[in-house]
Amino acid sequence: MSQAERENGPLEQEDSAAVLADLLALMTRLRDPSGGCPWDIEQTFATIAPYTIEEAYEVADAIQRGDMGELKGELGDLLFQVVFHARMAEEAGLFDFADVARSLVEKMKARHPHVFADASARTAGEQTQAWEAHKAAERAAKGQGLLADVPRALPALTRAEKLTKRAARIGFDWPDAAAVLAKLDEEMGELEEARVGGDAAHVAEEMGDVLFVLANLARKLGIDPEEALRQANAKFVRRFEHIERALAASGKSGAQPLDDLEALWVAAKRAERA
Repeated sequence: MSQAERENGPLEQEDSAAVLADLLALMTRLRDPSGGCPWDIEQTFATIAPYTIEEAYEVADAIQRGDMGELKGELGDLLFQVVFHARMAEEAGLFDFADVARSLVEKMKARHPHVFADASARTAGEQTQAWEAHKAAERAAKGQGLLADVPRALPALTRAEKLTKRAARIGFDWPDAAAVLAKLDEEMGELEEARVGGDAAHVAEEMGDVLFVLANLARKLGIDPEEALRQANAKFVRRFEHIERALAASGKSGAQPLDDLEALWVAAKRAERA
């Protein structure tokens, strides 16, 4: 129950509708060629898309930090992105916000027959399988292949993991993590050959192959590659900040001898373990 519900009782449906109407009206005003915001008016689907992705990450960040107050604001920012795209589509005569919501309701009802139709109740695992089967049927109806609806805008490591997970459904997969490690050794050898050859494009290609195999290795080990890399990034920041504090305490600034920095790095690792 929200704070508003505790203090004032449950929000009436018409109150929610009124708030949503205000939001849609605000977006219309911002995009109004006569008196609207110049920045908002000149935006397109393509220019707004990066902000939409950024807002989704900020939602995830607030959740990860457990900051529910921040989460409320970030969810609002993400909702604004949906309203923005819907308004641009309405102006182009494509669809409007109501169409977006209606499509979502229809999709969710179709994918939850155990709730909205006569299908029997399922466990979470069974429902996941049913969900994937339903999406497969939707792809087939559109004439799409198994990989067609894996979003291209996903972080590259996440998309690599999802692509190979899909491919594994028809048996196109390494048998175990050991086989992936063997493939990684092979790819590292090819990367070294490319590096020695000096062809920048070839080096970049082989580097991509290495990262792709690493994403597969993470999948085989049951590890989210993006989360693992986020944790590694956070660890690097913590230890580097330890180095910065140590340098500041000793009155040093600018570039330092690598051996000295390495010693401070080792000290940071020891401090974390302690």
